[in-house]
Amino acid sequence: MNRVVQALALVAAVTLPAAAFAQKPSLNDPASLKEQAPATYKVRFDTSAGPFVVTVTRAWAPRGADRFYNLVKNGFFDDSGFFRVVPGFMVQFGIYGDPATQKHWANANLQDDPVTQSNTRGKITFANRGPNSRTTQVFINFGSNGFLDKQNFAPFGEVTTGMDVVEKINAQYREQPQQPRIQAEGNAYLKKEFPKLDFIKKATIEK
Repeated sequence: MNRVVQALALVAAVTLPAAAFAQKPSLNDPASLKEQAPATYKVRFDTSAGPFVVTVTRAWAPRGADRFYNLVKNGFFDDSGFFRVVPGFMVQFGIYGDPATQKHWANANLQDDPVTQSNTRGKITFANRGPNSRTTQVFINFGSNGFLDKQNFAPFGEVTTGMDVVEKINAQYREQPQQPRIQAEGNAYLKKEFPKLDFIKKATIEK
């Protein structure tokens, strides 16, 4: 066997570690965003209304906490609008600004977490359309919304700094933005039709 053949044989015999073939996280591939979140972590939201911080406790709702961690870490909430603001009830966000990416999350459903915490003021919770239907939309409770607890709305964290900022998020449009149009047209629709809507500038995991 000549040297070239021997070299090729050696290369073929090398077993690459599984990590070499690991899926790289991508917002266009929900299945690739599967990192387990820390037991607790903080997320800073820099918004057009000001900054606020959410503290997540994984034990409260592990699947929700993991999904939120991966979304934040990979920039999903950056340049995201607060498209539903109901004073005294809640503020909702979590539709990606680019429809080409958002479409991949339409059916990226999470299994429900048991509800271990009540939807009290400042708690953050995934929205859902029924059992096992959580994807990317979340809301922050303005008041005590305990009636949501029996509807499988499981809080996974709470606003620990800046709740006054959350309560200043512009509510003039209330529920006017149409979610099907946000899904189809993204930020182009929101910024044209609702120019005073408040937006998340950037969300980051605090070290």
